Amino acid sequence: MAAAGSAAVSGAGTPVAGPTGRDLFAEGLLEFLRPSVQQLDSHVHAVRESQVELREQIDNLATELYRINEDQKVALDLDPYVKKLLNARRRVVLVNNILQNAQERLRRLNHSVAKETARRRAMLDSGVYPPGSPSKYGPVI
Repeated sequence: MAAAGSAAVSGAGTPVAGPTGRDLFAEGLLEFLRPSVQQLDSHVHAVRESQVELREQIDNLATELYRINEDQKVALDLDPYVKKLLNARRRVVLVNNILQNAQERLRRLNHSVAKETARRRAMLDSGVYPPGSPSKYGPVI
């Protein structure tokens, strides 16, 4: 029985050039996952943008609270609120960094998969197989 990754054989028993089952599965899986990866990437990008905007708003609010505190005749203790805002800003920056790292890993993974797919397509189209890979004629029985 032929292996799952072997090439197809015609009715006359001669090998037929074409992608192997493994290559077809890999391409199908890649095409299946590509929309999800792209959607995830766009969502991460949108979250990062909103977090940058949130960080700017926190900075503006903290500045405004400091200004109000300095302008007040009666001393209001706004320092705890400013500290809470700064702590929230720190957490937003931390989450933004985590998202940025995850997005960069996702981008590199997507690039690697696309590069490997292109390499395999070129290899299949040219009929050149690297040493150690299954031949285009399949296993010898």
